[in-house]
Amino acid sequence: MSKKECACYDERDCKTILLTPEEIDSITTRLARAIEETYKDSPKQLVLVVILKGSMPFATDLMRKIHLPLQLEFMKVSSYGVGTKASGEIRIHLDLLREDLPECDVLVIEDIVDSGRTLSRLTQLLKNRNVNSVKTCTLLDKPSRREVPFVPDFCGVQIPDEFVIGYGLDYAEEYRNLPFIGVLKPEIYS
Repeated sequence: MSKKECACYDERDCKTILLTPEEIDSITTRLARAIEETYKDSPKQLVLVVILKGSMPFATDLMRKIHLPLQLEFMKVSSYGVGTKASGEIRIHLDLLREDLPECDVLVIEDIVDSGRTLSRLTQLLKNRNVNSVKTCTLLDKPSRREVPFVPDFCGVQIPDEFVIGYGLDYAEEYRNLPFIGVLKPEIYS
């Protein structure tokens, strides 16, 4: 069995593994170096705004590799519900409440960019709150699914238009704990 084939527990629900733990580690290291290069000379406070829940594993690994002073905040935003396609409606369940945003360089950490609606709306919201700067970092990008013009500032890897799970990504709140990113078998969600 190759390293990209599924072998045990909930992995059996994957038709293939898109990114192994080793590949994810390499991606987070590359992104951390790019983020350091971007913010190393900024006099402002670097604040990572992690989008819950799916971004947690990625954000945790990424922030451990960023060798700059930083602070951590969280937002909870939903656009999927229990389905596999974005609903088009963005809901903010946990908001960022800071009075020092003009003194902050905000880096929004997201697991995946699909339609682009979530990050497009969040970046505009933060700009409207007079944040010093706002950039975005995503592990995965599906540009073929874009519904609004949006390009993340830092992107781990572009992926095909398939429903992915693992490493924080879920289907109906399941599979987040898989250590890799896999493509969910269509029969699981159809």
